[in-house]
Amino acid sequence: MKKSLSSILSLVGICAVMAILLALTNYFTAPVIKKNQEAAANKALYEVMPNGGSFEKMDLSAFTLPKTVTAASKAENGGYVITLVTTGFDKGLTIMCGVDANGVVTGAVCLESNETLGHEKTYGANFTGKNAETVDTIALVSGATKTTTAYKNAVKDALNAAIILGGGSVDIRTPEEILAENLSAALPAGEGKFTKLFLVEVIAGVDTVYTADNGAGFVYVIGEDFYGVPTGATSENETVAAAHAILSASEMEEIDLTAYEGLSKRLKKATRTATGNFVLEVEGAGYGIEGYREEYSHPSGEYILVRVSITPDGTIIDTLTAYQAESVGIGDACAKESFYGQFDGKTEETYREIDAISGATYTTNGYLKAIENAFKAVKILKGGAEQ
Repeated sequence: MKKSLSSILSLVGICAVMAILLALTNYFTAPVIKKNQEAAANKALYEVMPNGGSFEKMDLSAFTLPKTVTAASKAENGGYVITLVTTGFDKGLTIMCGVDANGVVTGAVCLESNETLGHEKTYGANFTGKNAETVDTIALVSGATKTTTAYKNAVKDALNAAIILGGGSVDIRTPEEILAENLSAALPAGEGKFTKLFLVEVIAGVDTVYTADNGAGFVYVIGEDFYGVPTGATSENETVAAAHAILSASEMEEIDLTAYEGLSKRLKKATRTATGNFVLEVEGAGYGIEGYREEYSHPSGEYILVRVSITPDGTIIDTLTAYQAESVGIGDACAKESFYGQFDGKTEETYREIDAISGATYTTNGYLKAIENAFKAVKILKGGAEQ
């Protein structure tokens, strides 16, 4: 017992000494690390704005700036050097960007990064000489879209920040923030939480429909106009009222797939609306399945699940990526509306007329195959091969 107690006390003593040593090490090294970081930052000031002259750090508390902006210095020549922290493939992507008095980028460098491929180290050179009107001409790097997208957006934020710091005004809200504000304004009872409705019926004149997560109602989008319709109510707008009536009356019945021959085994579920439209869930063999063909790859072994609604005459009403486990930062772009939304309105003759995902051939081809099988299924389910 005494030996055991002695051992415990010795261990506690060792731990205490180690903790003290670590604390002392941190105490003496932290200032050195901070000084080195400041030196690197000061060097970067002249790297991104060689003709800046002297620099004065600014107090940003009086400005409403993009959320990525963490620091700014005003240059003697009237320009600004902005420091921004954003998230690319990983958190902590720190960019410093110089913007002259005319709103032109004088340089952009990466100060810190946890990215994997290293493109952030050289990508900034592309932005020199660009302004708010021309910055979007810089292409993303295939295979590093998350990193380079975050970098480009940071430069855009720097350009906007320079305008604001110079006394100008600019709308710095993200498209997501603008959408959220419009939805909330149209239906305050939705409490700011909405989900885009997957459409199973053709509704003329309406671009998009959102439903409030708390069941408070719907918001119909026509161009730039948002119309809220509380649950149990209707709308004074004739187009919205007609669309709301169609959606409210829509009914669906699940189809027994075992009653049909010739269906793809990748067709997992099918339902039919009272108006004759089909809603299908089809798997596509993307990178998650086919990626094993690539050396050093580690595919997930899972299919992409595509949900698609199609009219009896073969026109896609709506498309959604219901599930995917594709390559991070590349193939997972199939989950973005900018990709799957391209299929809306397409037919069996035109569905391949979409922009492929850059650097993700397996993902794109797997998705296209799923859509192809959906069109084939509609033909069969309409009565082509029923047992």
